[in-house]
Order: sequence, then structure tokens, then C-alpha cells
Amino acid sequence: MGQVWLPSTSYNLWSLSDSRVGKEFCFCDMKRGFSKVRNKEPQVKALLEDNKHQRIGKLAQAGIYEFYQDPLLLSQSEAVEEVAAILKLSQEPEEVQERIIEILNNYCKKPILVGKQIIQLSKGDEEFPFPITIQQGNYSFALYAPTDCTFKQPDGTIHILDLKTGKSDFDRRQAYVYLLAASYLYPQQPSVASFYNLETGLASDIITATSEQLKFVQIELADIAKRYELERMHYGKNSNNFAIIFPPNPGIACRYCTFNSICEFSVSEVSR
Repeated sequence: MGQVWLPSTSYNLWSLSDSRVGKEFCFCDMKRGFSKVRNKEPQVKALLEDNKHQRIGKLAQAGIYEFYQDPLLLSQSEAVEEVAAILKLSQEPEEVQERIIEILNNYCKKPILVGKQIIQLSKGDEEFPFPITIQQGNYSFALYAPTDCTFKQPDGTIHILDLKTGKSDFDRRQAYVYLLAASYLYPQQPSVASFYNLETGLASDIITATSEQLKFVQIELADIAKRYELERMHYGKNSNNFAIIFPPNPGIACRYCTFNSICEFSVSEVSR
């Protein structure tokens, strides 16, 4: 018997569904529409393929994974070259090669996972994990919460670590989604989450959540799942109403939007 279909949600959908305070100018419902309901259209699908930043993120994750497969590798003088060969970096664009080499060198100098009791470490190319089924009142939804690394601290606390590259923000909403997932996956153990940037070496504070905070996050995610399903239904019935169902927010953020080349509302120049 196959898995029962349920409305779904994730941190990614949350980030596309609600703006962060002070960054409303970056938020655009239409971006969610392209990503979530038009993602199989050839033009949109092509834009959703790994871009440079996504590629760097995946290769960085793969590099850390390879270091962990052979802890002795870190003590070897040609460790970076060996991992670069495994990753086939020579086939990547020059900028990607340079940044990944820098990330690998940084990790060799500060191998943050050495000595950790790893429970799970992503290789960066896995399929999406099975979702967690969550019951919120009389409403059920599937929560997708793929993680980069999970390890157990000496006191038994589950620590979820998210690895960043580039100028990626440390968004506490992402940490709260991880902590909610951990409360279902490891119900008998306390859990914490944190972020670490492999390029800058910056680490976030350790993030925790009370049961009341997790209850709020669960309600928020349930509402997002409901909203997303309604949007999908409305678009499925009348695709001509795309701009009404997913209203645009043209402005300075258009310059950096994945879909600016195909969005009729995109603005290339913004007056000061």
C-alpha cells in the first residue's frame, strides 16, 4: 500500500510564503508561484536547475561528506587535492573551483565535525527524505525537513547543524523547522540547532525552542500548507489568473530573482 498523499510544507515554502520583518521589499508571491506551481514548464524548469550558488552549496556539502568518510584524510598534505578529484572539480567553472578549494582548505584548518557522534550527514545529492506526518487539530500535513548534519552531543542532546556558503542568511525559521522535526524524530531527547558558514567561518548561536514555540511553528506550517493547496487548486482551475493568485512585488529584488528573465512584471531599473 502506497503512502497516503497529504498537503505538504517545508522551510523553503515558509520562506517563500512570508516575508521577514524589514525585508518585505525582497518578498514576492509570484516567485513562489513560479517555483511551486509552474516548475514543470520548460522555461521555468531550466531556471530552477542548479545555478552557480546552488552548485557551490552542493559541492561544499559533498566535500565535507568525503572528509568524514576518511577522518585520516585530514592529516594528509594532499587532502584537498584528493577530495577535489573525487568531486571532479576540474569539470566545474573556474569560480566554482576556486570557492570550493577555499572551502575545503578552510575545513582542513577547522574540521568542525571531527570527534562528533554523527547520526546523519548529507552527501548533497540525495533524493528528498520521507516527510514527517504531523497532525494539527483535525488537519494532517507532511513536513519535509532535509538536514545537512545531525550529531549527538555528549549529554545526549540532538544537534542539527545547517552548513551555509556565500552570503546566505541564518534564518531562525529554518532552525525552528528542524527543531519541530526533531521533536517527532527524537521525542525522548532534547534538541538544538545551529548554522555554520563554510566560507566565512561564522557560526550562529545555539538555537533552542520551547514546546510552546514549537506549537506555534506547527500551527504556522499547517496554515502555510493549507494556503499552498488552495493556491494550487485555484491555479489548476484557472491558470490565466496566475498574477492574481500569486501577485508580484516588482522592485529592487527583481535584479536578483531567478525568474526575472521570464516575469512580465520584472523591473530591471529601479529609481532611487
